[in-house]
Amino acid sequence: MSLALTLAGSGLLLLQSAATPPPDACVGAPWNAFDFWVGDWNVYAPDTDDAPGPYLGHNQIERINGGCLVTEHWVGASGNAGNSINIHDPLIGEWRQVWMSNGWYIDYTGGLDEVGAMVLTGEAYTVQTDTRAPLRGSWTPNDDGTVTQQFDQGDGEGNWQTVFIGIYVPKADDPRAAEAAAARGE
Repeated sequence: MSLALTLAGSGLLLLQSAATPPPDACVGAPWNAFDFWVGDWNVYAPDTDDAPGPYLGHNQIERINGGCLVTEHWVGASGNAGNSINIHDPLIGEWRQVWMSNGWYIDYTGGLDEVGAMVLTGEAYTVQTDTRAPLRGSWTPNDDGTVTQQFDQGDGEGNWQTVFIGIYVPKADDPRAAEAAAARGE
């Protein structure tokens, strides 16, 4: 067989390999533990006795890179934006989220608790003020298909104060979708 024919055959094999995507590498437990958060969401503050909670923003959560990486793309009602990457870190055996927005950085780890909520604890850093604070985030799947996200800030002495609660509603099933679209200027 000639060298040219051998090289041509090798090139064809490389082209076929490049055209065929590899199978998902991160399937099943523990990589699917955060799948309940994957989706296209409108986010609202909790309802009160007097009124429905106001629209807070839109969040798109995707699993990419063979299911190994969960990405977050947040745009708030006021125009603030941020992104996170979320992985099950096989080196430490926990979930890890790294969030960055304009001046706010969070790095925390954890996993599912006994009721199936993802709970991550770590530290938040604010660039503008050069301050750090303990932060705990929890994402709880609800029976109606929504997800409740809550952030609690710590004081360093073990005391926690809730600083954010958002109710994630699937955009496709949102009865208030027109209101959310209007808030986004769509």
